[in-house]
This record gives sequence, C-alpha cells and structure tokens, in this order.
Amino acid sequence: MRQEARALGFGVAKKPDSHDICFIADGDTQGFLARHIDDAPGDIIDSSGAVLGTHRGTHRYTVGQRKGLDLRVPAPGGEPRYVLSIEPVSRTVVVGARDDLAVTRLTCIRPTWTGDPVEGAFRGSAQYRAHGLAQAATVEATDGGLTVALDEPASGVAPGQTVVVYEADRVVGSAVIAGAL
Repeated sequence: MRQEARALGFGVAKKPDSHDICFIADGDTQGFLARHIDDAPGDIIDSSGAVLGTHRGTHRYTVGQRKGLDLRVPAPGGEPRYVLSIEPVSRTVVVGARDDLAVTRLTCIRPTWTGDPVEGAFRGSAQYRAHGLAQAATVEATDGGLTVALDEPASGVAPGQTVVVYEADRVVGSAVIAGAL
C-alpha cells in the first residue's frame, strides 16, 4: 500500500503508522477522554478483592498495562502487576500477575461475515491485533455471535477489541470481543 501511495505521489506514504485513535489530532487520547468522560475515581484491586490503590478514571487504563499503576502495596515477591480487567460501572481496575492475562477462549458479539454467515464450527485462525499474527483456533458460530477457542494462550486481549477469523488465508469474518477467559 505504501509503495502504491509513493508511486502515486501521495504524502501519506511517508506518514508513520498510527497506533492511536485517528480522529484525535494531537494524539492525546487520555486528554480527549478526560474532556468527554468524568474522571470518576475508583479502586485498583487484586483478583482477591484487596484494595491496592486508587485511580482517577478507568479510561486511563488498558488491559495488559504495566506502567503507571501507582500502587501503594507491592506484589508478593516484587513481580510487576498488570491490568487484568477494567470495570467502568463499578469504577474498578483489577490487576494481577502477567500469567493471569493469558486467555484461550473469546466470546464475541456482532459478527460480520465476508460471505454467507458461518454455521457451526470450523478450524481456522484468529487475529485480535492489527499487527499481530493470526493464531490457530477453532471458531464456532453461536446464536448471534461466535466463540473462538485459541490453541495457545494469548495475553492482553480485552473486551471491545475486534477479532478477525480466517479459514486458511481467507478472511471469513470479524466480531467484537465481549469476553476473554
């Protein structure tokens, strides 16, 4: 694509890839969200429910985040903690060990198919990061959604992300991740 853009003389061919939301011109995603969402404080807890600190808004965190947690209580053994889940309604951020990020099953909603809707299950692959590799998986269409069972655990998968499913090298469809276990 960049080669084509360069050949046609488009300036965008030299523009670096964006990993932020494209409509936020200055790239300050947290600032944009702070202007449009309340900075409602809440607790940062571990998976047992122990309060480890507080935050100034769940919109400041992403699943898999390690830095900037500002926790008052160090982890046993001193290992780093990662954001495992974000619960905006209760204004809670749950943190834990890196191993706790691993998931093998995705439940997805609002599937979009490139052809006829898929029925039943098939062996294929799933990709949940734009620049990530597709992973071997069993994909099963469910009533109004789909389930993706990954062959190998994946980390940093969060509700709201999109998963693209493939059969061999053909895109079969996509869906919004509603849950990751």
